[in-house]
Amino acid sequence: MRLLLDTNVLIQSIAGALRPDVMDMLDDPANELFVSHVSLWEIAIKSGLGKLRVPDDLDVQVEQLGIIELPLSRPHLAAYRELPLLHRDPFDRMLVTQARIENLILVTSDRQLAEYDVTVLPA
Repeated sequence: MRLLLDTNVLIQSIAGALRPDVMDMLDDPANELFVSHVSLWEIAIKSGLGKLRVPDDLDVQVEQLGIIELPLSRPHLAAYRELPLLHRDPFDRMLVTQARIENLILVTSDRQLAEYDVTVLPA
């Protein structure tokens, strides 16, 4: 499976704080893991404001785990403009958009994101 980790799932996976079944899925070498540059940006903003604590070596850990970075592209931006406003968080809405465009399964604990036309795997 091709899995896009939302911001919270990324942080919790590095901390080993997800349910065992979710951790097993993320550890399965048959699955490809992706993290959006949008999530990395959100982490940078929130940690810079003191609203989020993350390991200093987060980038190194992402690389060591073999997580593929997903850049933001023009097709993502175009599709974002068409996304219904079912969720107010712009970071989450962009993750939904990227998952749809790139045919990724969005791994998230945010149940509201399942309201969009995107495959969601609850974390």
